[in-house]
Amino acid sequence: MANITNNNIQTREQFQEYCLRRLGFPVININVDEDQVRDRIDDALLYYTDYHFDATQKFYYIHLVTQNDIDNRYIDLTNVTDESNNVINIQGITRIFPIQDSQATINMFDLRYQLRLNELYDFTSASYINYTLTQQHLRTLEIFFTGEVPIRFQRHMKRLFIDWAWGSSESPVGTVVVAECYATIDPNTYPDVWNDRWLKSYATALIKRQWGENMKKFQGVQMLGGITLNGQQIFDEAQDEIDKLEQQMIDDYSGVLEFMMN
Repeated sequence: MANITNNNIQTREQFQEYCLRRLGFPVININVDEDQVRDRIDDALLYYTDYHFDATQKFYYIHLVTQNDIDNRYIDLTNVTDESNNVINIQGITRIFPIQDSQATINMFDLRYQLRLNELYDFTSASYINYTLTQQHLRTLEIFFTGEVPIRFQRHMKRLFIDWAWGSSESPVGTVVVAECYATIDPNTYPDVWNDRWLKSYATALIKRQWGENMKKFQGVQMLGGITLNGQQIFDEAQDEIDKLEQQMIDDYSGVLEFMMN
């Protein structure tokens, strides 16, 4: 095994080796298949992603409406990438921003146009307080009478449903959609995830429970030298560690995500 320090884990393989060393390997033979170890690490990552506030990031996804989107009446989010062309796994979407800029107008009879013309004709001497208050009032009226565009998103479907008139003047081809999203942080892209203390402890506890599960079928079997296997004790110790870690997650590391509150 490679000599990797606790705070220098960069790959999944190094993370797996670290967890096994915490359980006593290679001094002690850990009776867990390699596929089982990988499965338990996957389970730990899933739990970490669902609850830990450091497991997700907020980002803004910009999409141009295509004819295919209009025909489907939803936006497909299966192959979303960031600016570095890394695949993004979206966990939740809180809202989409107003599609059309209600502040941009060249209509001389529009109230906003007149406010700019009469209130902000000279930024060096005119006060912007009245303009700001008026704009806030207009935006409040717009939200009150028009409201935000309703959206629906389910992460396993990877589709963003927008409840508007698809293909109309409200949403023609080429319309810009800006979605405020939460996405998982991929440890393969950002390997510092593997150094998270809670994640290392939780993955180790899951592997330990799997070890106890495997050994329970040999309960009471006496080996050479009078040693008796006690898989149930290993299982119970691991379950107790898991319960404490999951409670710690709820108490210390869980953040209230906006998309969970909608």
